[in-house]
Amino acid sequence: MSSREITEAPAADTARAGSVRLDHVTHRYGRGGETFTAVGPVDLTVPAGDFLVLVGPSGCGKSTLLRLIAGFERPTHGSVRVSGAEPRPGGTAGMVFQTPRLFPWRTVGGNIDLALRYARVDRARWPERRAELLARVGLEGTGKRRVWEISGGQRQRVAIARALAAENPLLLLDEPFAALDALTRERLQEDLRRVTDRTGRTAVFVTHSADEAVFLGSRVVVLTKSPGTVALDLPIPLPRGDVDAEELRGSAEFAELRARVSHAVKAAAAA
Repeated sequence: MSSREITEAPAADTARAGSVRLDHVTHRYGRGGETFTAVGPVDLTVPAGDFLVLVGPSGCGKSTLLRLIAGFERPTHGSVRVSGAEPRPGGTAGMVFQTPRLFPWRTVGGNIDLALRYARVDRARWPERRAELLARVGLEGTGKRRVWEISGGQRQRVAIARALAAENPLLLLDEPFAALDALTRERLQEDLRRVTDRTGRTAVFVTHSADEAVFLGSRVVVLTKSPGTVALDLPIPLPRGDVDAEELRGSAEFAELRARVSHAVKAAAAA
């Protein structure tokens, strides 16, 4: 299959919980003669359960597309649909930003509890669910600690746990591992891959790393430099589920796909 041989999902799939569809999306900032086109036109269909990774040169519009999917902004032209409807902030997507954005006056566990409350999880389940989420991101036993008592990398783990709390069908992640050390980053990549595979959640993930894109994604889209358009739409036919992460990263197939993505990003930046 060539890099552009992605067929659109059937119409029914675009209304399934967690599905994403962008039709002729363009987004501009500014007014009058001082406008700047950040992205577009872009057409993308992300069927429910896919893990789409957006990668490209700095300023190509990756984060802008994520904000449009989250409903934080509306496109200047075109339409965005999530689960068949116009997206709204705090609706069907859990969001993880580049910085953790935790509430400093709450404990680690308190930040998780707030997310559980907004998600309308039965209060009786909070202790069990909180412990499960903290364990999932490697923060067992930290629930009573204050936010300022943990490292920056640990704070980002709390942010990821908080996004998982609501069990939304869609996860949006804007370079959440960029500030982490290499070993922690790899572990959280593995955890995130496992979580989305097991729960069937759709994910849209922004990164600058070709390695991270190929490891995480079931599909990688490389954007051109601003205004961002699709330069490469590449399926990632690597095994998912319970696989040996080190074996996967060391495989010839992984290396070939990583090289293709890396080459496309460099070509997009130089164009």
